[in-house]
Amino acid sequence: MTRLSVNINKIATLRNARGGFIPDVTKAAIYCEMFGAQGITVHPRPDERHITRADVFAIRPLIKTEFNIEGYPSPEFIQLVMSVKPHQVTLVPDPPGAITSNAGWDTIKNKKFLKEVVSNFQKAGIRTSIFIDTDLENIKNAVETGTQRIELYTEPYAANYAANRDMAVEPFVKAAEVAQQVGLEINAGHDLSLENLWFFARCIPHLKEVSIGHALISDALYFGLEKTIQQYLQQLKG
Repeated sequence: MTRLSVNINKIATLRNARGGFIPDVTKAAIYCEMFGAQGITVHPRPDERHITRADVFAIRPLIKTEFNIEGYPSPEFIQLVMSVKPHQVTLVPDPPGAITSNAGWDTIKNKKFLKEVVSNFQKAGIRTSIFIDTDLENIKNAVETGTQRIELYTEPYAANYAANRDMAVEPFVKAAEVAQQVGLEINAGHDLSLENLWFFARCIPHLKEVSIGHALISDALYFGLEKTIQQYLQQLKG
């Protein structure tokens, strides 16, 4: 079954809006794991507007499931990842002020840079994943960076799902097939939700993991965190 990694950034956003320690980000990570999540994802940004460096260090020893750190591989980010040694690092091409990830890597233009970063992480025993869109040439060239995985950027799928879900998922099916052919494992994330997750997971072959934050945490406001995580897991069981 495809694994569910819960991105807890939005919990940190809520905490930071008031200051202090409520809601407790570390407790949230522990509870997500307790309620069935098979991974915890964080995306620390330079301005620490949600997850902070201190959060990353605090969470690492507390969870038993996979810990995935997302971010742009700046020197500061690389140093953080090397210090924490998560199970997986997901490399995104976001500029520092980006509100959220909104594009995948150009693996042709950035091949040399990514290859060096990936190599350093893998020498430290950290699995790498590169955030990428459905451009088939970018996927083929991702292999040359040495990464083990790609994470498909699914916002276009989510945006077009209501209009025509078959057309919306088609580029992702082709992308997943090419990734599988060239030996890359597949993650996916961005705007996946209870509305569109089941169909996506059903259509994408060999999908290893989905990382979901905004929609899941928003649903938890209505249904509670435990019930929400169970609902998302049920979508993946299909």
